[in-house]
Amino acid sequence: MGSCHIGPTFPAWLQSQKDLQYLDLSNASISSSIPNWFWNISSNLEYLILSHNQLQGKLPNSNIGEFLPNLYFLSFSGNGITGTIPDSIGHLTSLGVIDFSSNTLTGSIPSTINNCFSLNVLDLGNNNLSGMIPKSLDQLQQLKSLHLNHNKLSGELPSSLRNLTGLDILDLSYNNLSGQIPAWIGTAFPNLVILNLRSNMFSGRLPSLLSNLSSLHVLDLAQNNLMGEIPVTLVELKAMDQDHNMSISSLYDNRSSYRYEERLIVITKGLTLEYTRTLSLVVSIDLSDNNLSGEFPEGITKLFGLMLLNLSMNHIIGRIPESISKLRQLSSLDLSSNKLFGSIPSSMSLLSSLGYLNLSNNNFSDKIPFIGQMSTFTESAFAGNPNLCGAPLVKKCQDEGKDKSVEDKIDSGFVDQWFYLSIGLGFAVGILVPYFV
Repeated sequence: MGSCHIGPTFPAWLQSQKDLQYLDLSNASISSSIPNWFWNISSNLEYLILSHNQLQGKLPNSNIGEFLPNLYFLSFSGNGITGTIPDSIGHLTSLGVIDFSSNTLTGSIPSTINNCFSLNVLDLGNNNLSGMIPKSLDQLQQLKSLHLNHNKLSGELPSSLRNLTGLDILDLSYNNLSGQIPAWIGTAFPNLVILNLRSNMFSGRLPSLLSNLSSLHVLDLAQNNLMGEIPVTLVELKAMDQDHNMSISSLYDNRSSYRYEERLIVITKGLTLEYTRTLSLVVSIDLSDNNLSGEFPEGITKLFGLMLLNLSMNHIIGRIPESISKLRQLSSLDLSSNKLFGSIPSSMSLLSSLGYLNLSNNNFSDKIPFIGQMSTFTESAFAGNPNLCGAPLVKKCQDEGKDKSVEDKIDSGFVDQWFYLSIGLGFAVGILVPYFV
């Protein structure tokens, strides 16, 4: 019944459906609170999907595990549910998927959730949850996808998280997490495809062991307080040096066609984009808005599958290497607001997939190689580099002025020669014509 208009309240006839196994009321225009009788519909219920409505009220504190002992898939995402996550959630021991994302839940993450031993997916993103990440989450040994993004979580990453060795996706972005990014992240998650720690308060240096994440396709550490050089070992991110799609472990359940749809917010081309079904196409590194320093990491140009690269708003120095042209899949490149210098390499004109470029506010010099793909970008891509010249900037290069002056002189001399020649010919004709007549 997903996407059927049956609201604004829960239909009363549901009370008589005692043998339900699958109940999908997503996008059903329900705007009431969840009635008490609803939790006692059917002890056979395995899939309960109430996402994308306007549900009100709180989740029950009663032992819903007693009434729904077989529940595997529970989704209330995209509603207006308030209050805390009840401790009774830990009684739903058969759960494989919990999706409470995009509500207004408050309080801390209950430690009892570690009793849900079969969890594959835990998505509590886009709420107002606070406190620290429970150390007890390490009991969820089957967990593949953990989304705690867009909350108010604080403290350091608990070392117990390293026991979640089956993780494919770890999204802790947009919180108040602090401390250093622990080195064990690089060794604990051999299957990790997405690591998103964006917009927190992490400090210190980037651990070189991040290069051990051989399955990683998306690395987003933007908007933190990270410092030091970008590790040269990033060139060892093996999944990024190949031109193929990511492989996320299937989150389908063999018992039905229902699934949890992974999604990722990517900041690119100056826009905020949400990837869902096309998520497998994204290969991205975003280290922007930190305090990173040192030279441009030339090893990154060996990550041939890279599509999005953002190193903007740091203190990176040096030149863009000519080998940047090897990134043939690159569609977005942002190196703005750094301290890069020298000429812009002409090889960048070969980046035929490049649709967004921002080199503004650096110390680049000389003539812009305004050919090939580079000729598709406007002045804003190069602004704030006082020593740059040539199209598309208004400022002309000195050699362009000289060349024009030489051309003008040649053209002027050529006209003068023809002028005097024509006068001479006219004079000769004036003398000779009367003679022959």
